[in-house]
Amino acid sequence: GEMAAPMSESAPGAAPYGNFPNYSRFHPPEPRVKLLPRGLLPSLFPAGPRPLLGLDVGCNSGELSVALYRHLLGLQEREDGLEQPAPEKDLNLLCCDIDPVLIERARQCSPFPASISFVNLDIMDCSARESFLSSYLGCFGRSTFDIGFCMSVTMWIHLNHGDKGLVEFLTFLSSLCKYLLVEPQPWKCYRAAARRLRKLGRNDFNHFRSLTINGDMAERVTRILTEDCPMELVCCFGSTSWDRSLLLFKSKASDPQGKEPSEQEQ
Repeated sequence: GEMAAPMSESAPGAAPYGNFPNYSRFHPPEPRVKLLPRGLLPSLFPAGPRPLLGLDVGCNSGELSVALYRHLLGLQEREDGLEQPAPEKDLNLLCCDIDPVLIERARQCSPFPASISFVNLDIMDCSARESFLSSYLGCFGRSTFDIGFCMSVTMWIHLNHGDKGLVEFLTFLSSLCKYLLVEPQPWKCYRAAARRLRKLGRNDFNHFRSLTINGDMAERVTRILTEDCPMELVCCFGSTSWDRSLLLFKSKASDPQGKEPSEQEQ
């Protein structure tokens, strides 16, 4: 797969891989994380394993990754940065993005360098991802992640790699994660992304006009994960004010320890 140009060399607004330099300013973490129940991890993994392993694909400069980490572990942000998770709630979060400049920014700003790792990785580069992720999991004696996060990433995979690429991407994640939290972009965002490129005089996305997976993208992504992949939909935690649903899926290929969130948690 092609690597994105560093943001310092990209025209503002172009970001053909979704690698906007100030993404969290116009889609902040808070409206998304507040949709998730605070007791989510204990409800899914009441008996372990420890540490829990998480994978965040397309983490940008890490603001949402850190917010998810804090929220899921029930941590409050403090000015001294000394907050630490209790041992029984240990979570190691591996965050990857295609843009090396954004990853370097995330590393420099991370308040949890011992628990959150930021790496420059093109998740669609099969050889690179297989070797790196296998090595990472091997350090913990594991073959899968407990939970994966795919937050507003599916559109960029879809636009740059087509229908086949989107299915391949979701199939890969479903094979690698026991639980998967997905926030698909609606179809109107595809049109907006293509329009931005045209206004900047850039070439259109190679696959945009040939995509047959279109329309209600939350429904289409759900169908792929439940019909083409061995996953089942656990619940929808609701939608953000910018019309993006948070969907939690569970692998049927393995037997994750835990239970589904109760109606009260949803």
